[in-house]
Amino acid sequence: MQTGPDYFLDDIEPDMCFETGAITLDEADIIGFAEGFDPQYFHTDPDAARGSAFGGLVASGLHTLCVTLRLFFDLKLWPRSIIGSPGMDEVRWTQPVRPGDTLSGTVVVTAVRRSRSKPDRGIVTTRHETYNQAGEAVFSALCLHMVRVRDAMPVETAGDPDSGL
Repeated sequence: MQTGPDYFLDDIEPDMCFETGAITLDEADIIGFAEGFDPQYFHTDPDAARGSAFGGLVASGLHTLCVTLRLFFDLKLWPRSIIGSPGMDEVRWTQPVRPGDTLSGTVVVTAVRRSRSKPDRGIVTTRHETYNQAGEAVFSALCLHMVRVRDAMPVETAGDPDSGL
């Protein structure tokens, strides 16, 4: 069920800013993600992690990136207009994320460009900044989102938020 503003490319402008909700990561979250996707000892073994450069268990940077994207997509900014993503730039992990950290973020639109070759869509560039509960930046990235133009919505799906288009 769509509950966000339902933006299309035509509705988005540079400097628009959005605040995300928050997610708290516990030790089990960190270990579970790492065991499946980034099984380095400082992500999976609290005892061994105490001897690491981090001095304790830390979340995988990939986990932090995934939480950042989850918080962003929970905003439901463009559920009917999103097509996909051609990539990310300037991905940075600036502080380790530890068990008990609560992550939240800001998203700022930095650019909006309509495609010349496919004018039914364009690229929205957003800067994502993720912070812990102390306000310390833990992650940042520029994300590229391919988004439809409003008048390009197929008639049969234009009013159906579950259509995936």
